[in-house]
This record gives sequence, C-alpha cells and structure tokens, in this order.
Amino acid sequence: MSGHSKWANIKHRKAAVDAKKGKLFSKLAKEITMAVKESGADTSMNMRLKLALVKAREANMPSKNIENAIKRGTGEIKGDDIVHVVYEGYGPSGVAIMLECTTDNKNRTLTEVRTTFSKNGGNLGEAGSVAWQFEKKGIIIVEKVQVEKEEEFMEKLMEWGANDFSLEGDVYVIYTSVKDFEGILKKFEEEKIAVLDSEINNVAKNLIDLLEVESEKLRILLERLDELEDVEMVASNERTSS
Repeated sequence: MSGHSKWANIKHRKAAVDAKKGKLFSKLAKEITMAVKESGADTSMNMRLKLALVKAREANMPSKNIENAIKRGTGEIKGDDIVHVVYEGYGPSGVAIMLECTTDNKNRTLTEVRTTFSKNGGNLGEAGSVAWQFEKKGIIIVEKVQVEKEEEFMEKLMEWGANDFSLEGDVYVIYTSVKDFEGILKKFEEEKIAVLDSEINNVAKNLIDLLEVESEKLRILLERLDELEDVEMVASNERTSS
C-alpha cells in the first residue's frame, strides 16, 4: 500500500462530492436510514450508524434531517423502501471497480451507474465479475502530526490487531479486519489520537499500475460515479504512484 497520491485522490473525490451539499445530505440520510434498518438506532450497538452520524455532523447536516433519517429507519416515518445494492464493473485498462449503493429505486440507480460507466470509458460487469478481487476492511486515516514516535505507534498498531498500515504523504492509512475495526477505533480514542477519517470499504487484494493518461481517465470515472446520489462507496484496484 504505497504512494502519497492515493489518499490525495480520495480527498479530491470527496471534496468534489461535498461541494454538492444537497446530494451529500441525501446520501447521508439514506446511509443513516439503512444503518438503522439493519441494526437499530443504538449507536453503541451499531458501528455503521455511528460512523454515518459522524460524517453527517462533519458535513453540517441539519439535526432535523438526521432525526428524520433515523425515524425512517425505525419506521416512525413512512417512506420509500431503501435497499442496499452492489455493482461491479471495469474502468480503463480493465481496472476493477466496486460500488456500494443505497437506493429507493434500483432501476434508476442501475441506469445511472451503467450510463456513467459507458460515458467515461468503463463498462458495468456482471455480479461476481470483480468482487473476488476485493475484501472488506476497516480503513482508519490519521494525520502524521498526531504521531510523536513512529516506532512506538507502529508497535501499538500491531498490538491492537491492525492488518496493515502505510505512510502516504502526510497521513497514515491503517487497515483492519471488519471484526477488529470498532475496537481499534476505541484504542485511538483512549490514546487521544485524533482520527481524520474512518470507514469500512472494499479494499483490493492486488493492485495494478496504469499509465498516467489511463490513471486520469480512471480518476474522472471514479469522480462521476462518486457524484451519483445513490452511490455510497467506490473502490478500485489501481495502484497510485508516489
């Protein structure tokens, strides 16, 4: 897991999405509702909801919107049924791409995803076509300035059960199993180490290199997919250069 541009590219995509506040609030509301539907409204028992609420507050999402999203998840407010769907596809040079979406209209989402792939040099694949190239992992981002002694920090990460970690520019990217993700986040809280970002996402098992021109095409495709209102998470198996 190397290259400082990887996290920079992720931040760039997120900034592009964050600029569209209306779409962002809609995405966050659906994620909150889906999290509540799956595991209830108690954040102490629902890590997905806890993370969604953190992101909602960071985005300055109005508290009323958050409350309504939770109530839709519990059934207190009726609305269209929201479901979780996964799409798989290919980008330039056959790069594997995984999408996770929450939607109240699967036909609309499928059409938007397929169109975005085809208009930006990619194509939608069949279910299972690339999923085998990814695995679910927890991802925790910590700014380098939060770490006083790197060797001690690395030792702690190993003790806590982190799977892998790397320094990418000015941040550490730490990978965990899904099972250990919450516990390791709590360790950061106990150590008073601020976490810049955290999520559970698909992580490629093996990375491939692209020429610069193809990498730029992929960046545009990933941005366009990220901008779709129903898309929650995007992952690819490109290795970004340092």
